[in-house]
Amino acid sequence: MWSGPRNISTAMMRSFENREDTLVIDEPFYAYYLNKTGLNHPLREKVIASQSINWDEIVSQLNGEIPKEKTIFYQKHMVHHILSFDKIGWVKNFKNCLLIRHPKQVIVSYSKKSKINSINDLGFVKQVELFEQIKNLTGSYPAVIDSKDILLDPKLYLSKLCNYFDISFSEDMLSWPIGQRTSDGIWGSHWYKNVINSNGFIPYKEPEESIHQEDMQFYQDSIEHYNYLSSYKL
Repeated sequence: MWSGPRNISTAMMRSFENREDTLVIDEPFYAYYLNKTGLNHPLREKVIASQSINWDEIVSQLNGEIPKEKTIFYQKHMVHHILSFDKIGWVKNFKNCLLIRHPKQVIVSYSKKSKINSINDLGFVKQVELFEQIKNLTGSYPAVIDSKDILLDPKLYLSKLCNYFDISFSEDMLSWPIGQRTSDGIWGSHWYKNVINSNGFIPYKEPEESIHQEDMQFYQDSIEHYNYLSSYKL
């Protein structure tokens, strides 16, 4: 599942983790990304200490046998953590899906947690690049699903997604116990407050806040990429 930030990606991870047959992994390339870029994200040093920063080790883990006798491995990825697509051929081994959200909602939510330094922080450009890369590698486009659609009708759109993944839909995906998970990345204490306090998908509502003037260029740079991906959504 390839997402940008602030995009119900953790709620989606909760949804799949609540299945008895599924193991999840949370942003396995985050430490690699911070180490390579030198960016000063919240909890930077703790993140780097918590994960491998070696690309090949991470890819080997992702392609290895699924632990704990599970049959589904749900991998939550932030697409901007992939700095180059030169070594992305391993995605052929997986069913890939892009999780998108309208740029206004992403920018409003992200700016509450951290300063937006560049368009790359938001993931839209990388999502389009990865979309095309997966098409070139596999001969077919990955699935695209919009967070708004999921929040408007979780059962319908999770069913569509499960159908794409060739797995059965489970009612267990619609709710989960409140609280933190051992599977959460160490950064969850900063970013995951809403999900930690939730027990299911929060009903969709339009954000009341406006984009700050200093972030308007990020919106203008993102909307075209969002609209392109949206034209392929489930």
